[in-house]
Amino acid sequence: MLRTISSRISRRFYTTSRYETYHGGAIKTYYNPTLTGLSPSENEFREAVWEFSARVVKPKVDEIERGGSYSALMELHKEIAGMGLHGLTVPAKNLGLELGYTHHLLAMEALSYSSASLALSYGAHSNLCVNQLSRWGSEAQKSEWLPGLLDGRYLGALAMSESGAGSDVLGCMKTVAKKVDGGYLLNGNKFWITNGPKADVFIVYAKDVVEHGAKQTYTTFLVPRTTPGFTTGKPLDKFGMRGSPTCELIFTDVFLPPSSILGDSQHHGAKVLMSGLDLERLVLSGGPLGIMQAAYDTALEYVHQREQFGVRVGTIGSMQAKIADMYTKLNTARAFVYSVARAVDHHTQEAAPGYPVFQRRDCAAAILYATDKAIEVALECMQCLGGNGYINEYPAARYLADARLYAVGAGTQEVRRWLIGREVNSDFE
Repeated sequence: MLRTISSRISRRFYTTSRYETYHGGAIKTYYNPTLTGLSPSENEFREAVWEFSARVVKPKVDEIERGGSYSALMELHKEIAGMGLHGLTVPAKNLGLELGYTHHLLAMEALSYSSASLALSYGAHSNLCVNQLSRWGSEAQKSEWLPGLLDGRYLGALAMSESGAGSDVLGCMKTVAKKVDGGYLLNGNKFWITNGPKADVFIVYAKDVVEHGAKQTYTTFLVPRTTPGFTTGKPLDKFGMRGSPTCELIFTDVFLPPSSILGDSQHHGAKVLMSGLDLERLVLSGGPLGIMQAAYDTALEYVHQREQFGVRVGTIGSMQAKIADMYTKLNTARAFVYSVARAVDHHTQEAAPGYPVFQRRDCAAAILYATDKAIEVALECMQCLGGNGYINEYPAARYLADARLYAVGAGTQEVRRWLIGREVNSDFE
């Protein structure tokens, strides 16, 4: 039985101190809860996950970043399962906590504060895989896979992008599913797949073989790692998120029975894909928020410990201006992202099963804005630390490298701007 978050929470009121401490005071954060608009129960949830992040995740950051066998990441995957965090948006009847995307976002932010690499792997598992399976899977598929995905026995992933199909993922997709006797043959490659080297099950998008001149359709499949003909490439050497396992997937005449189809039926893959992208953008917005808070906290502590010209660096006018800008960017980004999450939760409760009714422009805007601000705050953190910001003994460079992932992952900033502009312009059609 999964332990619920509530069992880890001690009741308390909003903190009114200038900072919060976790893990016996070992972690100090200047997170400002008075501006978030969270309810008391949401704030209690947030504090519980932040405490877990500080106590369990933070001490293993160096081990996570070394990657290699990803043993620390896999151990923490099971610890996160013990908190019930993998099933935040999964209905109770399927062993989930049946909460909302606000809670999912809060968990992503708290984990990103300690380790953005671990949080990215968590987001790929809990949102891209588990949430899609929960929303679109058959009862048989959910019964087979959800228990293990929620309790930490299995790690999940989603396979959408390809080396030649990034921003134009549908138009340039080459991975193909051909209908044969008794099922389908899947052939092709997927690239930049988070959790690829370690995942046990994959949600895979493929284009269908159609007659010449017919409209191109797509199908979503659930593919276990042990399926014959399926292999993975070596882990990719990345600029940032170095502790998050990423690789190429290779499908060579992979036979899949009709029961492997995720969604209403064959040819509905585009609908499944597009509905997941909006929620992916929203939940992953917690990544930039967590990185931004860590960068702000690191800079603030440093400039009030270091002295130059006989005074604390943080009291110098130019440094005060940097801190003011960082504080403003962090809190405006968080307020916006949280408001979008609450709107999505509200509309999802009112919507019919399947595709929730909300404006995708807002999910795109949330991750667009949070990512831009996270990169800016990470750069300022490096500058606040001076020479120490440029050496890897301090975490400032890691904050920047990790924040940069969100400018290209889950869609590029350029595509997000195009999507928002298109959606706004549609109001005048």
